[in-house]
Amino acid sequence: MEISKPASIQYSSEVLRRSERALRCSPFHMKLLDDMRSQSISLSAVKDNQGSYNGYTQKPLSELSADAQLTWLMSVGVLRREVDGQGLTDSFRLTPLGRQLLNRWKAQGHPDWRANLLDYLHDAANRWLRLPNWLR
Repeated sequence: MEISKPASIQYSSEVLRRSERALRCSPFHMKLLDDMRSQSISLSAVKDNQGSYNGYTQKPLSELSADAQLTWLMSVGVLRREVDGQGLTDSFRLTPLGRQLLNRWKAQGHPDWRANLLDYLHDAANRWLRLPNWLR
């Protein structure tokens, strides 16, 4: 009996664009996503100087800021909160969408993912205004 690999989920180009833009505009390095592929990463590993020390952030982030950034990546579908027997934890993992984006990034030879001004403006509009889909 042959076990087949499950087919990957097909996401719309809009979802992929929004998610990639959110990642480019985030203060995180791809090392964080790479580590989240195989294990959950706690907020304490990302906040303050620990995030910089672990190679996850560009600069130290406060706990509130790190949580807000990770929560935004959850909102666009890249991350999910880890759950244990007691309920939600302060740890995060990649979703199937996050895995697809990371695989694409690696397949492209680790391209420069820096955002430009238009990316930041578009991400801010998506993030703070939460425009309905028909206005985007």
